[in-house]
Amino acid sequence: LHPRVIYGGPGGEAELYGLYFTDDGQHQEHRLFVDHDTPHCRSNVVYKGALQGQDAHAVWIGDVLIRAAAEGTDTYELNRNLVLTDGARVDSVPNLEIETGEIVGAGHASATGRFDDEQLFYLMARGITANEARRLVVRGFFAELVQQIGIPDVEERLLSKIEAELEASVG
Repeated sequence: LHPRVIYGGPGGEAELYGLYFTDDGQHQEHRLFVDHDTPHCRSNVVYKGALQGQDAHAVWIGDVLIRAAAEGTDTYELNRNLVLTDGARVDSVPNLEIETGEIVGAGHASATGRFDDEQLFYLMARGITANEARRLVVRGFFAELVQQIGIPDVEERLLSKIEAELEASVG
């Protein structure tokens, strides 16, 4: 799936959210393109992933182009990844090309971090089992993104899928 945003007229807004699990031996590629070719448009991209297992590999490529005619553009793209086990790998490539100096804002960020053993220790010191503590940390990592959707039915279904994945993979 390669989402592509092209604006139909001035004042358009695009919100792109992505959530993924990459497991042992899987390779996933997420590539998106936001083409700001119209004035006063806005885009916000947030993708989050969790990886676990030997040879789990995710690639995220976010391309944003702000053309010369797209004055007043406001755009931001973010990719965050949580590595749950050794042997998993992430390649995150946010790209931003700006052809005009008349923009409201443009930025991007990418971060990949290992599962935080201090969080696990903190929760276990309060009587939570190791597996439940891992589920809580991963659930919290994704919850911020899910809450941005703003459609309760979609949020509930997504949280249910996350919970099923955590139950199958963490125990």
